[in-house]
Amino acid sequence: MIWVLALAVWVSVTAGVYLTLSRDLVRIVLGLAVLGSAANLVLFAAGRLGPAQPAVVPLGETLLADAANPLPQALVLTAIVIGFALVCFALVLVLRLIRDAGTDDALALRYAEPVPSDAVKPPLPDPASEPESPK
Repeated sequence: MIWVLALAVWVSVTAGVYLTLSRDLVRIVLGLAVLGSAANLVLFAAGRLGPAQPAVVPLGETLLADAANPLPQALVLTAIVIGFALVCFALVLVLRLIRDAGTDDALALRYAEPVPSDAVKPPLPDPASEPESPK
């Protein structure tokens, strides 16, 4: 069972990195969503894999022997909700950017930045032209 989960995490991370390195903005957002799912799988694997009793302490006992750990399950459930909200927000931002810029190519958006001589966004100072400070 652990090998199947490790393979699923590997496939998810590989697909997420592949999509994130794309030039298409929607693919980048979906790649981040897949990477979030891979992180959820890793977090879920932190709990017990395999058959286990529910995490209910019987009356009169203070210790559970073979019970599932409910904390990773609760953390994964919370991470799924937060990740879904983040992906929805990012998709709305990307769709608005595509509508305003007219392209979804990340390289074209990079070239759409203002030129370095723009008065609103001044260029970074050239380190070669700055005088050296006394030491």
